[in-house]
Amino acid sequence: MPDLAPLWSPLQIGPTRLENRVALAPMTRISATAEGSATDRMVAYYEAFARGGFGLLITEGIYPDAAYGQGYLFQPGIATEEQAQAWGGVVGAVHASGAKIFAQLMHAGAQAQGNRFVDSTIGPSAVAPKGEQLGFYRGEGPYPVPAEITTEQMEDVRQGFVAAALRAEDAGFDGVEIHGANGYLLDQFLTDYLNLRTDEYGGSPANRVRFAAEICRAVRDAVGPETAVGIRISQAKVSDHDHRWSGGADEAEAIFSTLGATGIDFIHTTEYKATAPAFGDEGPSLAALAKQHSGLPVIANGHLDDPETALSMLNDGAADVVALGKAALANRDWPRRVRKDLPLDELDASLLAPVADVKDWELELS
Repeated sequence: MPDLAPLWSPLQIGPTRLENRVALAPMTRISATAEGSATDRMVAYYEAFARGGFGLLITEGIYPDAAYGQGYLFQPGIATEEQAQAWGGVVGAVHASGAKIFAQLMHAGAQAQGNRFVDSTIGPSAVAPKGEQLGFYRGEGPYPVPAEITTEQMEDVRQGFVAAALRAEDAGFDGVEIHGANGYLLDQFLTDYLNLRTDEYGGSPANRVRFAAEICRAVRDAVGPETAVGIRISQAKVSDHDHRWSGGADEAEAIFSTLGATGIDFIHTTEYKATAPAFGDEGPSLAALAKQHSGLPVIANGHLDDPETALSMLNDGAADVVALGKAALANRDWPRRVRKDLPLDELDASLLAPVADVKDWELELS
């Protein structure tokens, strides 16, 4: 076994000090109340990862507004003061167990498949996402064609992210992560086949990243200096696993350099395999490109379950933090197990069936 000490070294991300380099990746668990408030079950769920040794927890996607932001039924929100107060129990439990926690703010856009506020969706253009809605998130059938978002609605979205970030700050979160990945609204603007706009938000990569950059800057300007701000970026989507940026490394440079100049504190990349070349059969990973062009600390996610693979991202300088998803679901105490050289469990598929919510027995195991 190689020296895993780099995984356990502290790191500063903006104003937030992490005690180690292992994070919980955001995972949709649709276990809030129907009104979008965090529950005692969610408190126990997140607390278990903090007790298990994860230095940073990033929440599941939280919808930021009471309009088009929600993506799933029983998804938690932070669109109201009541919802923000409910998150206080999660934050308190995580802090009491020694970890930091960032709120991931997510606007679903055209990829919404369950919204209690509206019956329609919006996207950069009137183009439906590829593929089918996800059954284990209570969806069914193809995604509908969204209405093209207006400039007035874009301002509403921008202000929704800002207001949600301020509520997250008031609830005690250490930081916020803006969701610009996996096919949700900000990623739809980044995506050439979903963004057919002819204004300053469409066309070139510099134009397509503009909306995400504006929101990053607005959130960074709004929250105080003690709150970290970052953005999650991917190529693949919930409904299009094989998508790659058509502009290759040049497009990556345009996206990451623009985001890096907004004043945010980190970038979080997620790919099917974080270590794989971003484009073609060779070359740097998406995380490495993000680090090269943004100049910011990078969190990397994607099949980093094996400790040696996770370590390689740090040793190669491709990332500063590794984020675990399914490996964390299988091992709530992954950091503790790895530090003690204990065996790791495989993921029990029943965790995600028939619906990918938090199960009673799952809490008992924690």
